[in-house]
Amino acid sequence: MDYAIVATGGKQYRVSPGDVLDVDKLPAEAGDRVELTQVLLLSHDGKVTVGTPTVQGAMVIGEVAEQRRGDKIVVFRYKNKTRQGVKTGHRQFLSRLEIKEIVAGSVPPVRRGRSRRPVEEASHGP
Repeated sequence: MDYAIVATGGKQYRVSPGDVLDVDKLPAEAGDRVELTQVLLLSHDGKVTVGTPTVQGAMVIGEVAEQRRGDKIVVFRYKNKTRQGVKTGHRQFLSRLEIKEIVAGSVPPVRRGRSRRPVEEASHGP
């Protein structure tokens, strides 16, 4: 199973080709192609590549299906003892993305463990 973890709008999403997800509003119209370049992790043919902090050359290509607003969130602030309350609401602007493909790019080999450095002889005492 091929998937990637991408960061957009300060949040991280796990995406696969064919997925539809809502992200914070992107500056694109419906039908436009979007490239998400902040790929934090990439799984391709069972091999997982973790970026430092991003996977170099990897990107997720999607298409903006629609620009919309999310569900209303009701916020009620209440001051105890004085019985004062303020009710407000909020609706976030969202972009609905359809993930088309995940491009791996040039993935460098993953180095595991610590780098081996030669150990210098330490002198004990003066």
